[in-house]
Order: sequence, then C-alpha cells, then structure tokens
Amino acid sequence: MYKVIVGMGTCGISAGAQAVQETLARLLGEGGVEAQLGTTGCIGMCYREPLVEVRGDDGISYLYEEVTPRRAEEIVQRHLREGVPVSDYLLRRGAEPDRDGFLGRQVRIALANCGLIDPERIEDYEQHEGYAGLRRALELGPEAVIATISESGLRGRGGAGFSTGLKWKLARQSPGEHKYIVCNADEGDPGAFMDRSVLESDPHVVLEGMAIGAWAIGADQGYIYCRAEYPLAIRRLTRAIEQARERGYLGQAILGTDFAFDVKIKEGAGAFVCGEETALIASIEGKRGMPRFRPPFPAQKGLFGKPTNINNVETFANVPWILRHGGAAYAAYGTEKSKGTKVFALAGKVARGGLVEVPMGLTIREVVEEICGGIAGGRTFKAVQMGGPSGGCIPAALADTPIDYERITATGAIMGSGGMVVMDDSTCMVDVARFFLSFTQDESCGKCTFCRIGTKRMLEILERICAGQGEEADLANLAQLAEQIRDTSLCGLGQTAPNPVLTTLRYFRDEYEAHIRDKRCPALVCKDLITYSVDPESCTGCTLCARACPANCISGEKKQVHHIDAARCIHCGRCATVCTFNAIVRS
Repeated sequence: MYKVIVGMGTCGISAGAQAVQETLARLLGEGGVEAQLGTTGCIGMCYREPLVEVRGDDGISYLYEEVTPRRAEEIVQRHLREGVPVSDYLLRRGAEPDRDGFLGRQVRIALANCGLIDPERIEDYEQHEGYAGLRRALELGPEAVIATISESGLRGRGGAGFSTGLKWKLARQSPGEHKYIVCNADEGDPGAFMDRSVLESDPHVVLEGMAIGAWAIGADQGYIYCRAEYPLAIRRLTRAIEQARERGYLGQAILGTDFAFDVKIKEGAGAFVCGEETALIASIEGKRGMPRFRPPFPAQKGLFGKPTNINNVETFANVPWILRHGGAAYAAYGTEKSKGTKVFALAGKVARGGLVEVPMGLTIREVVEEICGGIAGGRTFKAVQMGGPSGGCIPAALADTPIDYERITATGAIMGSGGMVVMDDSTCMVDVARFFLSFTQDESCGKCTFCRIGTKRMLEILERICAGQGEEADLANLAQLAEQIRDTSLCGLGQTAPNPVLTTLRYFRDEYEAHIRDKRCPALVCKDLITYSVDPESCTGCTLCARACPANCISGEKKQVHHIDAARCIHCGRCATVCTFNAIVRS
C-alpha cells in the first residue's frame, strides 16, 4: 500500500497544499489503488511548496515539488496506478540527496521530525523515539539531567545565548513550593518563522523538552506563550497536549512516577516587547506586557512571584535529543563556545528561502550561497540582517564570518532567534535601517523615555534622509541618540533598537552620504531621490507613459520622443512600469 503525505505547514497551505490534499482525497476515494492519505509539517524547503511525498511498500520515498491539483492527478495516475514515478516533478528519491542540495549539509536535531511525522498523531512521534528522552530524564534524576544539559553546551536559542544548564541550575536552587517553566513562542522578528514551523510540525518535541526541564528544576506547571497570529500552531499544540495527557506524559504521576506536570497555552496579542521575559511574565499574569527591573530575576521571582525558568521553542526542541544521545554527542557539533546546531529562517532575496539547521561554525556564505543557492535572479549579494530589529546588517564583505554567538556579536549584529534576511544590490541600506527602526519604535511599550522618544527622533531623521532632506549633522545625531537609547533603556528592545542603524552607518556610510550630499539613492529605492528621464534612443512615442502619468508631466507627440518635466514629476514610477521599450531611465 502506498502512503501519500502532503506538507500542510503554513508555508505549504499558503502555496496551495489544501487544494492538492482535497484533489488527492477525491482521487484516492475513487478507488483503483491502495493508498493512505496523510499529513505532515514543513521539512524546511518552503521555496518548493507544496510538497507531496509518496512512500511505497518497498520503503522507498519519492518527494514531489510544487505540486498543483493537475500535477497531483498525474502523480496518482502514473506513479500510483502505473508504478512509474513522475521524474519531471521529482525533488528527491529515497536516500539520494535532494536535487538542490538543500538538505545535504544540514544536521537536523531540533528539526529532526519536521516534514517526516504527522504532527497531530502522537503515535508518529513515539515511533521516532518520542518521549524516550523524558523516560531517560526520570531515570537519571534532576541533578544528572542538569549536568547533561550543561555538558552539552546548549545555550538559549532565543537570542541572548545564556547557558541553559546554568539557567536550570539557578531555577532548581531557588526555594519554592511551586515553580513554573515557560516556553517563549512569541516569535515577532520580521522574517522569522522558526518557532512557528517547529510548533506546527513537531509540537510534542517542545512538550517533551518542557517536561524534562520541569523535572530538572522542580516545576509543576508550564505555560507556552504563543502569539495568536499562529492559529495552526496553537491548534496542533492544543491537540498534542491532550494526547500527551492521555498517554501519561503530562498530568499526575507521569510515567508511573510521583512527578506531576501540566502545560497551558497562553495566546499573546502580538506585542513584540512580550518577547522580553519579564514583559512576557506580566502578560501571562493578565497585566500590560511591560518589562521590569532585574533583579530579582525570574529564576528567583518570576511568574506569580514564583521561581520561573523561560526558554524558547528551539531550546526546548533540542533537549529530548540531548537526553537520548548524551551531552557529549551534542557538544561534538559547533565551536568551542557555541555548541550544537542552530536553526535559521532564510528570507529576502535568497534563491531558496526556508528553514535550515546547521552546526554552529558554518559561515554566513556557506549558508546563503551553498545551501540556499545564493541570490535570486543572479544579482549581487549585499548584506544579511541577523537578529531581527534587535540585530544588525552584516555586509557581504564579512560573509566568511563563522556563525557563533561571539563572532556574530563582534560584527555589531546578534544571533537573535535565527531570522536571516538576505539582501541584494537592489536594497537601500538607509531604507532598511528606517524600516527596522519604524518597527521597534512602533513596538516600544513606552515605559522608558529614551526608547519611547529617542527612537521616534531617530526615525524622523532617517525619514528625512530618505526623502532627500538630510543634513551632515544627522549622522552624528543618529550615533549620539543610538548610544543614549542603548545605555538608558530598561529592556532588550530599547537596548538593541539602534543596532540596525549603527551597523548600516558602520558598513554602508557611503550610502548615507550619497543620500545627504548628493541627494541620490544608489539602490534607486527612495522614491523622492529618483529622477526619471526618457532615453531618446529607445523611445518610440507610443504615449503609454504619458497616458499613465498622474501628474501630466510627460509631453510629446505620437511616434516622437517624449520628455519628462522633472519639476512636476512626483516620482511615482508609473511611467517606468508601463513602458514596454525600457525607455524610461531611473537615476
């Protein structure tokens, strides 16, 4: 019997997987072939969605790419009925490398089950050693579990990179009858979707990691703080929690021991600042999500005033593997100070966007150019934004920088949770800084004066520069404001908000100077700095541009060369959009 599996993560569904699944259900329901229809999450190859896998009785798997309802019909007819795989759409056959080489250099630990199991069937998870790590933890005891995590070198994957073992040790040492363990799934960075994909594709691995952490620190209650914009993740998490309770992995007397632990889901309203642990705690408690002074730290006095440990989704997703294989096995990957693997969400101008999990120590260039195929459309690699709005822009000149916490921080960026937005030579770095600062300014909770007002002043300066109204003094003012905001803000949002500006000033100062001194945007992005003219050699006088111009600033007779009145031009770009002869020149 064949098993036909459709990738039904958010990326697959948005690419049309729902229609593909409905088509397959109809065709298989008509009979004539023995096949079972199944569901899985995202394997990480978002750029090839919708993906459909066909597994035969011989154990060989066939992965089909970019499947449409019409292609699904062809796969059913030729592969399932006639026994001949459709090579035109085949991305991978059996154990062979995928055609793109996307998966070949990856080491999948946190993503090990993503795209392989049905996220809504606990039986699938158990068949892939699910909850074996929890069983092992209960055998070892809390102190030995913490020692194993410490030996692994696992650092928090939410951005700060704090030692997970030490964090658990501090929480365990804090006195308290009741303790909490919290999973931070409030993934808010633009371009980041690592946590969402794990929760949608393998929710039980997070629950198991939380249960192991709870056993280690002595917690009896857990919370998953997940933003409400992730409805599929919340639905699958809810189902996973119900299944784990039924199987005895959550609740009272877990696996026949005296260990009791349960998990609740708290849906966040999408405030970026709630990614900061004290603001997250306030939100769970029903208060406004605003950070507070530390100490006391959450490990001492956290949720509802009790000792609390907080880790993010990816951190917990690594824990079961470490308990099954040992701390030394995990520490064998990575660099001296940054052990294990890291999941990245590749977005932007990269050819193969999606999720990758690689050992720490690979370079930015290896990830962008070798695994993800370089820049789309053959353009030039310019920079990569790492760490989201709290991170910075790393230029292509530093693409050989190994990816670990210390060396990424040395560039002025941060590792962050793993978002990696790739930019090409059509990107204006001043506009990028403006975009990220507008995000953090909008998301500031307003508690700190410099964060609330200082980011607003910085944004105003950047908007003036992009509009061609910048002055030489603006660059010094940006740097001064950035330093003041960084030094006087209470939480990580304000302290890191200036990073995109500081790194673009550091590595792309010439672009700022071009905007200010020459009133020119080198990347031709800032519309107020773009001049439109007509190339007399290419213009045929078709009049399309003149008819499309909302300012009526284009003149010329039919079949004669046209002219643009620069004084009246509003820089909308409609003329360039409609011209079929490439006669409109932007400069």
